[in-house]
Amino acid sequence: MQHLTEYEKTWDLNVIFPGGSKSKVFQDYLTNVEKEMEGLSQLVHSFNPNEQQNLVKPLTMIINTLETTTKKLRESFAFISCLSAQNVKDEDANLLVGRRSSLGAKMGGIRTVLNEKLVSVPDEKWQEIIKSEPLKEVAFVLNETRNSARELLSTEQEILINDLAVDGYHAWGQMYQTVVGKMSVEIEEDGEVKYYSVGQAANKLSNPNANYRKYVFEQLSKAWAENADLFGQTLNHLAGFRLQKYKHRGWENVLKEPLKINRMKQETLDAMWNAITNNKKHFVRYLNKKAELLGKEKLSMYDIGAPLSKSVKTVPYSEGAQFIIQNFEKFSPKMASFAQMAFEKRWIEAEDRAGKRPGGFCTSFPDSEQTRIFMTYSGTASNISTLAHELGHAYHQHVMNNVHGMNQGYAMNVAETASTFAEMIVADASVKSAETKEEKLELLEDKIQRSVAFFMNIHARFLFETRFYEERKSGMVSVNRLNELIVEAQKEAYCNALDEYDPNFWSSKLHFHITGTPFYNFPYTFGYLFSLGIYAYAKKSESGFEDEYIALLQDTGRMDVEELAMKHLQVDLTKPDFWEEAIALCVKDVEEFISL
Repeated sequence: MQHLTEYEKTWDLNVIFPGGSKSKVFQDYLTNVEKEMEGLSQLVHSFNPNEQQNLVKPLTMIINTLETTTKKLRESFAFISCLSAQNVKDEDANLLVGRRSSLGAKMGGIRTVLNEKLVSVPDEKWQEIIKSEPLKEVAFVLNETRNSARELLSTEQEILINDLAVDGYHAWGQMYQTVVGKMSVEIEEDGEVKYYSVGQAANKLSNPNANYRKYVFEQLSKAWAENADLFGQTLNHLAGFRLQKYKHRGWENVLKEPLKINRMKQETLDAMWNAITNNKKHFVRYLNKKAELLGKEKLSMYDIGAPLSKSVKTVPYSEGAQFIIQNFEKFSPKMASFAQMAFEKRWIEAEDRAGKRPGGFCTSFPDSEQTRIFMTYSGTASNISTLAHELGHAYHQHVMNNVHGMNQGYAMNVAETASTFAEMIVADASVKSAETKEEKLELLEDKIQRSVAFFMNIHARFLFETRFYEERKSGMVSVNRLNELIVEAQKEAYCNALDEYDPNFWSSKLHFHITGTPFYNFPYTFGYLFSLGIYAYAKKSESGFEDEYIALLQDTGRMDVEELAMKHLQVDLTKPDFWEEAIALCVKDVEEFISL
């Protein structure tokens, strides 16, 4: 029998900055970043397109300084994210979160000044500049930045918005995080009352006992409802801030910014949702079948993730890690050795303990060329999927390390492609390695649950958010109305296939309260289906797929998604064909599930 390596479940942050939230080394690093930002600011302010003859040299200097400073800024932001996630009660970390917002606003200000100067360069001269040797490599990003800047307000106004956002916009997001961190859910177990964080309580919704699930769901709902008035404020003010900004910029469509950020066209988004809507009937069949297997008329929201068997098979952390490494190996030996290194070097925080924030993420430390993964591992099949998912993100950043820093800014939709591709490899392998019919059913179901999440749950989020923003244009939206809107969206997205919905979902979903990216929903579904297309392509590919895949990932920061898909997969994303083919793979899983 092969010897199993034991991996530690906690991450090592000391190798980056020793001393945690009180780190002297980190404080010095931050001070140095601020100095570099001052230097960058001076370079930008002295750049004068109207008076200087040769613009290539000063602009190259600005771009090089911007690249190194941005890497350091991202490094420090990542460290702060890790500190505040590992212990929500760490006060020093919370103070650093405030400092992060200030630094972000300052950098936003510098970039706004630079962008305005880029706009003032005459078009003819601009074409010469981006064709020049040192700047040719970052031409896409420079063009994109210049074109975006044309749609903004004056520099003074944009800087003012950034500055006011620190204690306005971003503060509402932080307020949400703080309140959630303090919440506890009261659950009675074996005659004893216990208190759990919302993340720990949510993990219990995969319990095989239907009555217990319903009880936990009700206790969670109670906790969210108790804070609904606060979360109604955070959500309304976040949206209000965004809408004011859009109004002043003259932007009518609330999807303008998220589409721009994700470098995709409205036609692509429409083609994707239309293809999904046309195929939902298959997933309704699955939901009905599952209800029948669980002895229910219809499923409730809290039954969707319920296991089919009474005993949930759990896998120890190191065994789960080994399984991921072995299956990555079949598609990409480079990805497998990267994953092994991440486990060995303790880049992953997976311990199941109180005081951690809920959810999972992967964050990059581009200056030290490392990444860190955050999650809570309790040994379920979906935990293994999450771990593979986050390792996919980490690998994406890893292959970006030797790409110009300016070309590393890939959007969320393609970021979700790498992660979902990694998840798919592991999910498929799990189904194939199942030893019994029951185990195969469970693992197939775990795969289908992901399709349901991306096609129905995320669709509900998208419908809710789109409609909420429209209503918010006329004023504050009440908690009761928010409850109504989310239930309406869930009914539509799930094709009325459930008997009980979740009116508190808008308050319990962190994604609605994130300030970094608006509409933190559809990019997940895009990433899921795009990665399915890549997966199908990989299975057909005779050899050389690994290098093709790396080339695709390395292009994610320097072209629109439509161009990316055409270049690497020869498909047109604005047409339904690609999406239909990707969804067909998921429908196959449903058919196999029902026949089993």
